[in-house]
Amino acid sequence: MASLICGSFAFDTIMNFEGRFAEQILPDQLHILNVSFLVPALRRDFGGCAGNIAYSLKLLGGEPLPMATLGQDGRSYLERLKSLEISTQFIREVPETYTAQAMIMTDRDNNQITAFHPGAMNQAHLNVIDASHNIKVAIIAPDGKEAMIHHAQQLFDLKIPFVFDPGQGLPMFNAAELKTFISQATWVTVNDYEAKMLEERLGQSVADISKSLKGLVVTLGAEGCQVWEDGQSTHVAPVKPTRVLDPTGCGDAWRGALLFGLEQGWSLVSCAELGNKMGALKIAQQGPQNYHL
Repeated sequence: MASLICGSFAFDTIMNFEGRFAEQILPDQLHILNVSFLVPALRRDFGGCAGNIAYSLKLLGGEPLPMATLGQDGRSYLERLKSLEISTQFIREVPETYTAQAMIMTDRDNNQITAFHPGAMNQAHLNVIDASHNIKVAIIAPDGKEAMIHHAQQLFDLKIPFVFDPGQGLPMFNAAELKTFISQATWVTVNDYEAKMLEERLGQSVADISKSLKGLVVTLGAEGCQVWEDGQSTHVAPVKPTRVLDPTGCGDAWRGALLFGLEQGWSLVSCAELGNKMGALKIAQQGPQNYHL
């Protein structure tokens, strides 16, 4: 049985600015901001949460079923998935749109400026999950707002256990919507910043939130992660990477490992341990879908 991955596909354009943004932007002139950055290094990657998670899960020997949308420019992404032997069964091509695009510029201090065009991702709610799909576990990862709401409801109605991992999409949802997600989900995963936002919006601690779930994980970057089960926490130690080369896609590598462990029926702590190993492996290699075990 396979893991359904509801989330985004995107093309990532990664640019490196050799200077510092702070040296180019005048704080007292922000009202007439007009700047240009020379970026001698540029690359274009296959990205998006669903694509990256599927790649990581496939590396581990899992069975990913990404459910996402591509635009009229998405043919190369489909060919990429086929070359990796990842199912394209639930990929919808939306005509007269572009595939979601993330344009990320990083300066020498690792500060980033990002522009994101959702494109076809705005139509992801047109994909429907039904009982004929042979799904063991699923994840609701960052995607179009309507898609995340509809897919969570469909999984809940079908009694398919799933992870709610809103990532950078968390600010889109109000308290009532987040409460609904948590009431439907089996597990929740967030990073430490998102955990604070979740606590603030719900007026509850992560310890209390975890009591209504099978488990909640707060990832802590270089500090590992905290696994919460029934109000009790277990710290899962980080794995030190052999080198720090490219952090893009580390969170998705972690998510892929989480799904693999859940497919196998592992404990949440064991899933998190594998996730930390995958994150360390990813950060030592370049490109969200160009690293190997």
